[in-house]
Amino acid sequence: MGEEAPRAVTTICRALQEQIEHGLLTSGCKLPSERRLSELFETTRITLREALSQLEAQGLVYREDRRGWFVSPARLAYNPLVTSHFHAMVTEQGRVPATEVLSARLMPATSEVCQLLELPALSSVYQVRRVRRVDGRLVLYVEHYLNPRFFPRILEFDLRRSLTEVYASEYGIFYGRVRFDMVSTALHADAASSLKVAAGSPALRVTRINRDQHGRLIDCDLEYWRHDAIHVSVEVPQTA
Repeated sequence: MGEEAPRAVTTICRALQEQIEHGLLTSGCKLPSERRLSELFETTRITLREALSQLEAQGLVYREDRRGWFVSPARLAYNPLVTSHFHAMVTEQGRVPATEVLSARLMPATSEVCQLLELPALSSVYQVRRVRRVDGRLVLYVEHYLNPRFFPRILEFDLRRSLTEVYASEYGIFYGRVRFDMVSTALHADAASSLKVAAGSPALRVTRINRDQHGRLIDCDLEYWRHDAIHVSVEVPQTA
């Protein structure tokens, strides 16, 4: 970019940020096309995209492939200490959840899943791949891996439902101790395609390893959240 480009990027960022903060550009609304915005700010598409990329990194706007740019909604509060499922968590915050099943099958467990579920080599697991929306926006790609020993015929059920509810109502299984591992990462191709963003986009990967009320390892989840979709909020009670 030329000498004036960094100044133009700053000007565009400030203008759009001000419009968002004052509610003139509201949560979830679609921005004008890149061509229209570049004309409005009398700049090049390259400079405009640099500005939008900076706002995206701040979590103020987001892009979906083939749909354009949108104003980011408020982040969800995500508390790993609260034993709640996705639909309950979203609904309790006054938002609208939705789940789509991408695939569900019995498959050989990868070495990572064998390790997470403490399974022997060449074990089979149920894999359920889903995407989840908040207020219509794709925010989460998740791969669930279930030990088939505990969930016979689970593929016969409606897997758009909460697995927590399916476990309880169909198998009498409830979550007990849960382990969480969180790490910032880049979206792999399947996750990115499912969330309609570019491969390599930033994300928060949450690995959940779940035991039931009897202490048995029953399943694990590999969650890939859009980087601007949640904030982790934990309050730890004071111990004596």
